[in-house]
Amino acid sequence: MPPSLQLMLDSLWPLLRAGLVFTVPLAVLSFAFGLGIGFAVAVIRLFAPRPLAAIAAAYVWFIRGTPLLVQLFVIFYGLPSVGILIDAFPAALIGFSLSVGAYTSEIIRAALSSIPKGQWEAAYSIGMTPRQAMLRTIVPQAVRVAVPPLSNSFISLVKDTSLAAAITVPELFQEAQRVVAATYEPLILYIEAALIYLAFSSVLTLLQSRLERRFATYGGFLERRP
Repeated sequence: MPPSLQLMLDSLWPLLRAGLVFTVPLAVLSFAFGLGIGFAVAVIRLFAPRPLAAIAAAYVWFIRGTPLLVQLFVIFYGLPSVGILIDAFPAALIGFSLSVGAYTSEIIRAALSSIPKGQWEAAYSIGMTPRQAMLRTIVPQAVRVAVPPLSNSFISLVKDTSLAAAITVPELFQEAQRVVAATYEPLILYIEAALIYLAFSSVLTLLQSRLERRFATYGGFLERRP
């Protein structure tokens, strides 16, 4: 067996383990928390008083306008200078969640805004409160619109978790760096890491397609595919 292939086989499980133990949980948790933040920010920007909406808009402006890597460095390396110490994984979780929250808030805000005002009026006409109208009428329709861009955001997040290696989170990419330091074979191992990320993204893309078809079945924005 060629040495390069043997090296890839030997390093496959350590890379996969790092991906399953750190990369996947970091992506899932960050997206879950970020989605909650994004929904809250979107609702505030659409319906809250102007001062609160301005604060939410400033948060989105700042997070979208600064590099994610810099945000991670500020949280992990910068905050200790003012007495705030955060371990690597929680620091990455905070950074990714804030980033996801800013970007998904724009997706959710656009999805909510796309629902015709007549839907609100119809909900009110049958006695719903604003909260009931939002949860029972507006949100279910907005979800259909938001699913594709939110799915794309999650796939991008899985790849972006490689930035967590810069703050010592032992995820997939940092494990690849560790093996490279021991074997001096950067080309082979970085290609292997890229292929593992590609496998993760491919699985998520398939799940996204199935999710979109499921929503299309119930009268969403997509035509039903054969």
